[in-house]
Amino acid sequence: MIPRLDAAKIAARDAETLAALKIGAEESGFLTVFNTGISPARMRFVLAAYRAFFDLPEAEKRAVDMAATGSNRGWGAPQSEQVDPEVNPDYKQVYDCGFEAPDTCLSVYAANLWPERPEGFRQVIEAYYRDAMAVAMDLLRGIAEAIGEDRGFFDDKFARPMALLRGNYYPPRPGWAGEKDFGIGAHTDYGCLTLLGTDGVPGLEVLTPEDDWLPVRADPGEFIINFGEMLEIWTGGRVKATLHRVRGSAEERISVPLFFNPDWVTNVAPIGSGEAVSAGAHLERRFNETYLHLKKG
Repeated sequence: MIPRLDAAKIAARDAETLAALKIGAEESGFLTVFNTGISPARMRFVLAAYRAFFDLPEAEKRAVDMAATGSNRGWGAPQSEQVDPEVNPDYKQVYDCGFEAPDTCLSVYAANLWPERPEGFRQVIEAYYRDAMAVAMDLLRGIAEAIGEDRGFFDDKFARPMALLRGNYYPPRPGWAGEKDFGIGAHTDYGCLTLLGTDGVPGLEVLTPEDDWLPVRADPGEFIINFGEMLEIWTGGRVKATLHRVRGSAEERISVPLFFNPDWVTNVAPIGSGEAVSAGAHLERRFNETYLHLKKG
């Protein structure tokens, strides 16, 4: 149901691979990719940096607490997000950073909040952010071609991407957790394309058309790809945004999603519709509905 694809073959425009990519985009909304140029060793290094951050005393993490800001930059404590309003706030921790453009005065381009420790954390994460965006852009070119658009359709729409890199820390599922408690509740991603690196520990579940929850995992160096509401709108429903969740297990888990989204001003209305939907307005609205410190009222 979920294709496993060679990223180098996507870049080389291999016909069989693009056909499988089309199936993943249009039917399951998920796929996995390997051979991206980000090696297993590099991914383990990035995961170790996030683990070292999440292992810090809470007082140090509070020094970069996003709850003190009007943006999604820095550390998010357990229960600081609620992606599914029908269940309790998510029990995971997060660390967010993104593209900085403070001259815009827009929260999606806010300045990053970097912790003093662990040593070298900023350098590791900034380098990975840069390289992960290049991988995501290559994948978007393949998606464009697979669904019948020009391969370069997305190229000029990511000059100032609203690209958010996150480290997720899922602790072992707490003993107090009930049926309404999740590492992250069922949701579709808000934006365009998500490039998810993980430590290989199972946890992610995807809702199938038969309403079953299908486990999906990938070892470090392979990536899980899924698509968000914005790309579903943009492509007139040709690309599917699929519900997924993390219930949690007896094992702790770290994942690193890059939410790769276009410039604020990009029109993401269905291609050729003549309508106007601002990428920035869509994303800001969804963030304000999710982060408890940004919720209105």
